[in-house]
Amino acid sequence: MNMVSSRSHSVFIIIVEQMSADGKSEDVKRIKVGKLNMVDLAGSERVNVTGAKGQRLVESKSINQSLSSLGNVIAALTD
Repeated sequence: MNMVSSRSHSVFIIIVEQMSADGKSEDVKRIKVGKLNMVDLAGSERVNVTGAKGQRLVESKSINQSLSSLGNVIAALTD
């Protein structure tokens, strides 16, 4: 919503697969899969730096609350 903002979010998902023969038959393979999820949330809105007032202040509070909630959801998913 802010054209001059440098804030952004990133989500990276890395999937690694390993296939190996079981040593008994060349046709029988075992597959191991690992998945790594990395999430980088943009920083919060710092009101004292931006000097937000009025509607901008309300929006900043909403952004900060949303980021905090999203962080809680991600943390809960990893447990």
